[in-house]
Amino acid sequence: MRLPMSPYAEIPRPVEQAIDVLAQFARVTELWSPKVIAQVNDQYVKVARLLGEMPWHHHAGEDELFWVLRGRLRLEFRDHVVELEPGECCVVPRGVEHHPVCAEECWIVLIETVTTRHTGNLTTPQTRSIEEQLS
Repeated sequence: MRLPMSPYAEIPRPVEQAIDVLAQFARVTELWSPKVIAQVNDQYVKVARLLGEMPWHHHAGEDELFWVLRGRLRLEFRDHVVELEPGECCVVPRGVEHHPVCAEECWIVLIETVTTRHTGNLTTPQTRSIEEQLS
């Protein structure tokens, strides 16, 4: 197995290997605390468990993809709402305020630029450093 060093982190990431995405959720021990499972160029692939809501926020310089694997995710925008079911995804463009809400536990995959703070322009109790997300 080849383990190249990422230019964005001090932790090697396996490449050319299968990743059991559902099994990676065992690493997620806190709600709203994403874990990085892979890197593609300058994008991290993360898994997270969600329940409840995250405050309204935006990411000034990065788009963000939410892909639901289990449960349901409601993405509220200032002018509309997107309801995601398992197998569905939604891209939130940079600069767009959004409010993720889950009435029941939801498992998601996030695809974000390595520079993306998952709580965007806010610092909240839900904010996790990239070091915490890589652990």
